[in-house]
Amino acid sequence: MGNSVTEKEDLSKLKIDKSKVVFRPRKRRKYIYWALMVIAILIIGWLYANGTFTPSVQVQLVTVTQIYPSQAFTVLNASGYVVAQRKSALASKVTGRLVWLGVEEGNSVKENQVIARLENEDVKAAKDQAEANVDVARSNLEQTKAELQDATLSFNRNKELIARGVIAQSVYDDALARYQKSSAAVTAAEAALKASSAGVKAANVALEYTFIRAPFDAVVLTKDADVGDIVTPLGAAANAKASVVTIADMGSLEVEADVSESNLSQIRLDQPCEIQMDALPDQRFRGEIQMIVPTADRSKATVMVKVRFLDKDSRILPEMSAKVAFLSRPATEEEKKRQTALNQAALFNRKNRKVVFLVKGDKVVETPISVGSPIGDMIEVLEGVKAGDQIVLNPSDRLKNGSKIKIEEK
Repeated sequence: MGNSVTEKEDLSKLKIDKSKVVFRPRKRRKYIYWALMVIAILIIGWLYANGTFTPSVQVQLVTVTQIYPSQAFTVLNASGYVVAQRKSALASKVTGRLVWLGVEEGNSVKENQVIARLENEDVKAAKDQAEANVDVARSNLEQTKAELQDATLSFNRNKELIARGVIAQSVYDDALARYQKSSAAVTAAEAALKASSAGVKAANVALEYTFIRAPFDAVVLTKDADVGDIVTPLGAAANAKASVVTIADMGSLEVEADVSESNLSQIRLDQPCEIQMDALPDQRFRGEIQMIVPTADRSKATVMVKVRFLDKDSRILPEMSAKVAFLSRPATEEEKKRQTALNQAALFNRKNRKVVFLVKGDKVVETPISVGSPIGDMIEVLEGVKAGDQIVLNPSDRLKNGSKIKIEEK
C-alpha cells in the first residue's frame, strides 16, 4: 500500500501547470517574418551584384604585351641565321701525325699564332742537311774566289811581260786559260750557293707546313682532330682528318635572311634594321643591310640579304637563329626601349577616364589605367596593368565591374 501511494504522488508531480505557460504575442512573429524577408532580399541582391544570376557576356580577349616603338615604322620582317663571314677550317698542306694541339673550343687566337703541330723530325733533318750544303757551297765559293784572285794577278803580270816580249806566247796563254777557268769556277760556286740557299728555304717552308697557324684573329668553334690523328689535306684514309680546328672571326658576324622577291622594293643597301635573337629575346641589336646577294633562290622565290651588326655582343654566336625588322628610318634612343602596350580597342571611357576590363577568372574587374603615346594600333601603358594581363577587346556597355564573361571562340 505504501508503495502505491508514493507512486501516485510522483505521478502528480509530472503534471503541467498550465497557469505558468506564457503565450507570446503574434506581433513578435510578424517581426521575425519581416526580418527573414529582408535578409533574403539582401542575399539575393548581393548575388545579383556579384553576377550569380546575371547572364554571361560573350567577349574577346587580348593580352597586354611588351613591344618596341620601332614596330610602328617597321616595313618588313624576315628570319635567318647568324653566319660568320670569315670562317676557316685549319689544316696542313702536308700529311702528318698531330703531335701537339694548343687550343680548345671557345679559345681566342691571334693572327699567325701556332695552334697545332705535326711530327716534323724528318723535315728538321732535311733542313739541317740543306743548311750544311749551304756551308759547303759557301766554302767552295771562297776557295774559288781565292784561286781567281791568284789567276788574275798571274794573268795581269804575264800580260805586261808578253807586251814587252819577255815571255813566250804559250806562257801567256796558260795564264789566260787559268784566269778564265777560275772566273768560271767562281760563277759556278755562286750558283751552287744560291741553289743550296734555295734548298734551305724549301726546307724551312716544309718545316712551316708542320705548324698550323691562325690566319686571322678568331675564336675556335670546333676541334676536329686530337693528338695522334693523321691529318691530311685530302682525307683519303679512313681515320684521317681533313682539318684540325674550325675558327671564325666573331667581328664578321652577320645575319643572313631570306626576303621574298615581291618585297625587294621595300629594302635597300645601308637600310637601318633591328635584330632580335631567339636566344636573347629581351634585347634588340642595331643593324643595317650590308649586302643584297645578286641572285635568287628559284625554289623559294627569295633573295638572301646580309645584315651586319652595329652593336657587338659576345653572347651572339654563329648559327643562332635571328629575326630582322627592316625599318623605314633609324630608331631614336627612346624608341629602342621596350614598352608595355595594349590594343587601343580595349580602352573604355567611363566618367571621363580610361578604363579596361581586366579578366579575373570568369569575371572582369574595371581597372583605371594611364596611357602614353600610341604605337601603331597599340598604345603605351604607363600604369594600371602589366604585361601578360588579359583584358577585354572592344568592351560593350553591358560590361560592369564584376560582370561574368564567356570567352568567344575564334
